[in-house]
Amino acid sequence: VIGVVIGKTDVRSFPDRKNIGTERYTFGFTIRDSPSYFINVQSWGREEYIRSLSESFRVGDCVTIENPLIQSKEAEREEKFNPVTPSAYKLLLSENHSVVKTSSCYDTDTRLLSLLHLPVKDPQDYYSLGDIVANGQSLHGRVLNVLAAVMAVSE
Repeated sequence: VIGVVIGKTDVRSFPDRKNIGTERYTFGFTIRDSPSYFINVQSWGREEYIRSLSESFRVGDCVTIENPLIQSKEAEREEKFNPVTPSAYKLLLSENHSVVKTSSCYDTDTRLLSLLHLPVKDPQDYYSLGDIVANGQSLHGRVLNVLAAVMAVSE
C-alpha cells in the first residue's frame, strides 16, 4: 500500500496482559491514496520498535507499507480514538512481518501531495467557526465536526 500520511498519534504504552510487569507500545496513523479512500494503520510492539517506527516519518510523508495484516475494524470502539474512515478495515503492522518505507511524494507520485489538503469528512457534515459563533446557543451540548484552518501558532 502506498499513500500519504494524513494523521498520526503519539506513542502510548499499556500494561501487557500476557507478560505481567511489562508494557506493550502502540501508535497509529492514517494514510490516503485517493480523494475518496483512506485507512487507519495501527502498530503494536516493543518500545524500541514502536518509537523507531514512529520517528521514521511524519504527517505529509509518503509511505509504502509491505505485508500489513488486514483486520475488520470494530467501528464503534475504533472510531472513538481514530479518524472515521470509509473502509470497514484497518491495517495492523507487525514487527516481524511488516515493513514501512518512507519516500518523497515527488519521487512516488506528486498527486498524493494534493490529498493532504482534502477534508476527511463529507463536506455537508461540518460546521465552520462562523456557524458556531452565529448559532452557538442552539448547538450547545452537541458533538460537531469543525472545519477550520490554523492561522498562527505561538507560545
